[in-house]
Amino acid sequence: MKTKVSRAGVALVALLATAGTAVAEGEWSGNVAITSDYVWRGISQTDEDPAIQGGFDYANGMFYAGTWASNVDFGDDSDTNIEVDFYGGLAGALESGVTWDVGVIYYAYPDADESDLDFVEIKGALGYEFAGGLGVGGEVYWDPDNQNVYYQATAGYGLTDAFAVDASVGNYSFDGGGDYTNWSLGGTYSLPIGIDVDLRYWGTDVDDTSIADERVVLTFAKSL
Repeated sequence: MKTKVSRAGVALVALLATAGTAVAEGEWSGNVAITSDYVWRGISQTDEDPAIQGGFDYANGMFYAGTWASNVDFGDDSDTNIEVDFYGGLAGALESGVTWDVGVIYYAYPDADESDLDFVEIKGALGYEFAGGLGVGGEVYWDPDNQNVYYQATAGYGLTDAFAVDASVGNYSFDGGGDYTNWSLGGTYSLPIGIDVDLRYWGTDVDDTSIADERVVLTFAKSL
């Protein structure tokens, strides 16, 4: 399901170019994390093993860009051990309070030996936070080269300033045929020392591979 990027890669280059000479005026941030299992859309990307992850982000007005990396293990002939993502987009909020986000994500696997796994997705998202603190959102990810589409709905609620819970449900459909649904339920607690502890349950309706089985994932993350 991950194939060579072609025309879609041009969209990412064009979007990043919109930053222009204003890059020096924006804000930079970073993040690092250790997780018991790198799960992406309900599927383990590390063959159910732990992962070390991290990235950097840049924001300037509506424009944002960044990069993120993690170890991976697909257990196949590609022999790839690392995923590096590059992304950019525009995000903002309407007067009604609805937030929006349009962007491009390039998933790269630079050390893959036998096959080119790289691909690109175009992202669109909307969100809204009610006065009581409940936030809801919807996202669509489209892979224009492979014609795969992922839909996701999310909801989150901050119980205290330090503790929040959230849930998601998504459906991944493939142009070659077939689809699957995944879901998650988790809570995140921000420790006084600046480390976020996330405990999350994942499940899918895929029943023919162990990497899609239900699981609980523990993650420790820190913003830099």
